[in-house]
Amino acid sequence: MPRTPSLTDVDRILVGHYTLQDRPTGCTVVMADKPFAAGVDVRGGAPGTRETDLLNPSNSLDCVDAIFLSGGSAFGLEAGTGIVRFLEERGRGFDARVAKVPIVCGAVLFDLLAGDARIRPDAKAGYEAAAAASSLPVREGNVGAGAGATVGKMLGPARAMKGGLGSWAWKRRDGLRIGALAVVNSIGDVVDPATGLIVAGARRKDGKGFAQVTKRLLKGFRPKAPFAGNTLLGVVATNAALTKTQCARMAAMAQDALARCIYPAHMPWDGDTVFAVSTGAWAPREAEDAGIIGALAADVLATAIMRGVLRTESWGNWPAAKDYSGNPRRVHKRPR
Repeated sequence: MPRTPSLTDVDRILVGHYTLQDRPTGCTVVMADKPFAAGVDVRGGAPGTRETDLLNPSNSLDCVDAIFLSGGSAFGLEAGTGIVRFLEERGRGFDARVAKVPIVCGAVLFDLLAGDARIRPDAKAGYEAAAAASSLPVREGNVGAGAGATVGKMLGPARAMKGGLGSWAWKRRDGLRIGALAVVNSIGDVVDPATGLIVAGARRKDGKGFAQVTKRLLKGFRPKAPFAGNTLLGVVATNAALTKTQCARMAAMAQDALARCIYPAHMPWDGDTVFAVSTGAWAPREAEDAGIIGALAADVLATAIMRGVLRTESWGNWPAAKDYSGNPRRVHKRPR
């Protein structure tokens, strides 16, 4: 069988998941065989992050050892501790003379509505996700950080649908590769940018089709409880050699994918965050334009977002997008 394109198609990139069994939640780790340049772009108004200030182009360190995405809201940041321990045991990290300090950045999403909220990814989860990291095609759907993800919560969690984790990659004949991974956990509807049709989102009260949140907002609708547990997390990566500053631009441009696929996105109570990674494993004759890479990264991330809902399975009262497939009456065009 042909290999499914995914983030691990980018040279040196490794991805590992750990999914908890007691309730749907988990974490996902992106690593490489050596430190890599990285940047970040945070657009959500309520992010939960670890060590993202290090990715500011004005700050000192140029490379990091790992990036993680986790469920569990702020509690899930503990997963980073396990990843640090895993890397330290293998002699990885910034050489501070008295110790090597692994540089691990990450972001979390709110998935505490799925099952017992007292169960969250912890240091063990982070350690196991790092131990599972490999170059195999990324597993998608209800795994890792996407295990407890949901989408379309503008009308409340009871009318939401199941979100999940998706990945995709693109490669050019001359060797340039760009990959993406997305954890789709949005308050907004997920819209296919190719057709303008909703593929997953807030459902009607009768459960038959979508409530068309866009039209409701245009008519003056206001959510009763705006905090509903949101956030879309993404990682884009390339094998082109980019600086930390260029990675920051790549991350910013990749955020365009959220504007194409999620309506609404970047809300005050979202934690929308995209990381960008450069392994520098590709050596072209001429340096590649970072703007072109950023534009392509947005396209690849958009596909990963779509796969994040199309590759997932239903859980509890939250149906998956594929449960609505093949019924055009249940999908509505987004108004212009």
